[in-house]
This record gives sequence, C-alpha cells and structure tokens, in this order.
Amino acid sequence: MNIQTILTAAFLATSLLSFGQKSRTEKRLDSLFTALAAQNQFSGSVLIAEKGKVIYKGGKGYSNELSQEWNNAQTIFELASCSKQFTGVSIALLHRDKKLDYTDDITKYLPELSSFKGVSIYDLLHHTSGIPEFLFGNFTNNWKNERIATPQDVVAYYAERKDTLEFPPHSQERYTNTNYVLLAVIIERVSGQKLDTYLAEKIFRPLKMDRTFIYCRREAPRKLKNYAFGYEWIKNSFEKATPDDPRIGKMAFRYMDGIYGAAKVNSTVEDLYKWMNAIKNNQLLTAQEFEEVMAITKTSANKEVKYGFGFDVRKGSNSISYGHTGSWDGYITLMHYSSGNDRTIIILNNFKNGTCPYETITEILDRKPASNEFVKKVNQKEEVLRQYVGEYANPENPDEKHLITYLDGHLVYNTNKSGWDMRFFPSSATVFQAIRQGGTNGVMEFKPQEDGSMQLEMSMYGQVIGSGVRK
Repeated sequence: MNIQTILTAAFLATSLLSFGQKSRTEKRLDSLFTALAAQNQFSGSVLIAEKGKVIYKGGKGYSNELSQEWNNAQTIFELASCSKQFTGVSIALLHRDKKLDYTDDITKYLPELSSFKGVSIYDLLHHTSGIPEFLFGNFTNNWKNERIATPQDVVAYYAERKDTLEFPPHSQERYTNTNYVLLAVIIERVSGQKLDTYLAEKIFRPLKMDRTFIYCRREAPRKLKNYAFGYEWIKNSFEKATPDDPRIGKMAFRYMDGIYGAAKVNSTVEDLYKWMNAIKNNQLLTAQEFEEVMAITKTSANKEVKYGFGFDVRKGSNSISYGHTGSWDGYITLMHYSSGNDRTIIILNNFKNGTCPYETITEILDRKPASNEFVKKVNQKEEVLRQYVGEYANPENPDEKHLITYLDGHLVYNTNKSGWDMRFFPSSATVFQAIRQGGTNGVMEFKPQEDGSMQLEMSMYGQVIGSGVRK
C-alpha cells in the first residue's frame, strides 16, 4: 500500500467518524425536541451551530393552531426581550455617527422627563437608571384600553406623572423594560426615522436579514406567510389560544402591543444566525465597539453589572459568552453565543409553557449523558392518575388547600386561593413533573400513609416547598 493510499484511507476514516458523530448529535438533539414537543413543552424553531457549521435546525409543533401549519427554520416569531439587543446596537451605531454620547443625560433628548434628570443613556442601556417598570405596573394598570399604546404614550405618561426615580442613577442594577422603550424613542428623535426604518436601513438589509422587522400585529396587522402566533392554554383545557383571546382574556397583551424597543422585533432562527455571526465577526461593529457593547461595568457601589447593550454578558480569562432570553405574549425565546467553543444556540418558542433546554443541549453537544433537566413522560392508566385527585390540607396552614384534578392524562394543580392551572405529567406511578414556562423543575410526589391518607409533597429543584394531606 503506497503513501497516497494510506493518506486517502485515513482521510476517509476521519471523515466517516466525524459524520457519525455529527449524525449521532443531530439524532440526540432531534430526539430531545421531539420528546419535548410530545410532552407539551416545546413548539417552535431551533438552530444550533458550532465552529461555523450548523449542526441542527428545524421546527416542531404548529405555527398556527387553526390552519395547523408546522414550524420550520423559516418561521417568523416575536422575539420578546431578545429584541433589546437590536435597540442597544442601534445606540452604538448612532454613537459611531456622533449623533449622541453614552454619557448624555436623557433629558437632552426627552426634555419632558425632567423628573428623570441625572439618568444617562448608559444607565438605560445597563439597567442602572432607577426608572420604574411600565409593564404590568402603574402604566399598564392605568391604561384605559381605548386604543393600543405606543412608546410615545409611555413617555407622555411619565412626563405627566413626574414620578421620582426608584434609586439614584448608577447606584443599582434593576432590569426594567421602560429603559429600552425610552431608548427606542431617543433613537427615533436623534435619527429622524421610525425605529423599524432605522433597523431595516442600518442592520437588517445590510446583513440580508430578509425576514426580520418590527411587527405589532394588533396595531398594524398584515398578512405574513409562515408566521407563528404565540399561544397559551385555555384554562382546564389543552386547547391553545392567543393570550388576548376572550377564553383567556389577558387583554394587556393587546393594548401594550404597540410598544417596541424592549420587544416586538420578529425574526427567524436563520436570520438570527446571520445576526449572531455578524456580531461575533465584527461585520457590523468594530472590535472597539464590540467591547463597548459587551462591557461588564460596575455600579457606584462597586457591584458588577453583567448586562451590556441588550445582552447578558459573561467573561472568562480568554472567553466571552453573551445572549438574552425573552417571554411575552405566548412566546419564549433564547439566543446565546459562547466563544470558548464557538457555539450558537437559538430557540424560538410560540407557546407560553414551552421551554429552552439549554443545559441538555450543551450536554449533547459535549457528548455527555443527558442529566435530569427534562424528565420523560411515563404512560400511566387513567385510574392510576385519578387516585390522587382531591383536596390536600396544608398541616401548617389548614386554611390553605392544594387542589388536584385530572385532565387528559395529566394532573392539574391549583389552590383554594390561586388558580395556578399547573399541569403535571407522570414520570413514575407516584411522581409527576410540571409543565411550566421556562421548564421550571416543579415536582409533585404522592406518598400513601399507614392510616390510609395520602400525602402530597411539592418540590422545586430538589427542595420541598409545600405539602398537604388528603384524608
């Protein structure tokens, strides 16, 4: 056998090994999302890449429950708080053009907010402003629902109220959606363009993100192909509906729909991969601008602020990771990049009770056994599940009752004081795993007692948080 033949054989063997590993990784990832979809824990699209190559992408579940169209890699989703990074980078681009300084007081651009004087653009970006949260706070509660609110309505609201800051600027970090709504208004006033126009001109078109835009579907509805609606469960049912459907009745999602900057960018996993590549490869930002956007700063109390310009940031001695999560209007989202292994993970979910299984994904990519982050459902007969139905009294507080009902192969948890509507599937004959937004690791365990009673034990991440007894 000559040297050329040996080299060729070695190359083929290496290629086949690499292909086999890739195939096994793809199969494990697909098996994970298939299982999660079957357990009502995922409906959406995924893209996972490593070292510049896409390892896995695809979709599970319906983008539209009525037409029963399937999610795929080209499906458009609301990004929720993952939208903030586009607002933050837009500020960096305006800084590049010398149209603003990060240290500028926001009253230079928002003079009507005189009660917020002393807050800088930096404070808005890093959530160190002390400005109150508008969302599900006083603004949302006081909104009359006569029309859909806009970012300008948020500014006008605080201008009229003249609220004081909740803490001195730069003294604390507190994540607040209001900060990024105000940044959106600043971008519009400085650039003379609507935020969607500015983003399209400066970011989306240059990066060929052809299916990315700001979209407020109740305020300005339009026909979009392959668009994913955000869903929740109708109470006491496994039927899904949008949150503002009368059967669910969360009308704040409708009337806050026109407020962007902190949310409302819509995109696909494929477009977001272009964005993540552009950020890491300095296609959009210079190396210096990247460092500014991803800087870990400190409060005046010398506490680290690990939040950049719309990115959660972590740094090691020779590595950086950054990204964001989002939850809004029936959508759950995650975008994450790690330089240590040049790994990108993008998950877009159009179901409130969906999850983003980051830990299990990294275990699969690292070719490790999967942990118990997500437990698989075990089929149990209806009579096995119904034996746990009933009212469980809290021994430490007899006025509090845990209420367990049965629904289509699941147990549903409520209390006599709160309608949690938490659904649990069986992971064994006596143990039940919660289906919760974000994949919260809630567990119910039932223990028959010698006196014939049944004990319920509730735990979260291995810690018991409540119990009850059914006589």
